[in-house]
Amino acid sequence: MGHREDLLDGAKRALYEKGYARTTARDIVALSGTNLGSIGYHYGSTEALMTAAMVGAMEDWGDEIGRALSGEPEEFWSRVIHSITTHRELWLASVEVMIQAEHNPDLRAQLAGGLRQGRRGMASLATGIAEDELDEATVRTVGSAQMALLSGVVTQWLTDPGSAPSAEEIASGVRRLGGGPRVDQ
Repeated sequence: MGHREDLLDGAKRALYEKGYARTTARDIVALSGTNLGSIGYHYGSTEALMTAAMVGAMEDWGDEIGRALSGEPEEFWSRVIHSITTHRELWLASVEVMIQAEHNPDLRAQLAGGLRQGRRGMASLATGIAEDELDEATVRTVGSAQMALLSGVVTQWLTDPGSAPSAEEIASGVRRLGGGPRVDQ
């Protein structure tokens, strides 16, 4: 890897380990094995490098969700919960990235594009219809509702995993909201 890639890798590691607000240029340099001058040379500023790191973190998060998108609802939610518990730093970084996007229009635009893709994938999962065959109304309704549910599950598992819902409880709750039968465990 060259300095540019080393810096990006170091910035992502710092984002996962320390969070956006607590990461300094010196932290990135220490984790990347580069020097302070290389940040300016390759990225222009520490903020630009951290933006690139946050975009990379969101891509990692999207990949993680993509791996979970298949199977029955209980299987999906089980994989999501497993991912939250085994890749906690990635999920926390995704939350922090959303907060930082409020002050970074480029990052916000990239996140918005990711949400549009996410809605389509979530609608496909929920309906069993291939992504390229979905109509926009289904993407906007079913995909948006599924994304909202995902955000809530992530928040619960990051904040209080001891009382967060299980995959079975989530799937049962969704069935009940949709008028389906109650399934008690």
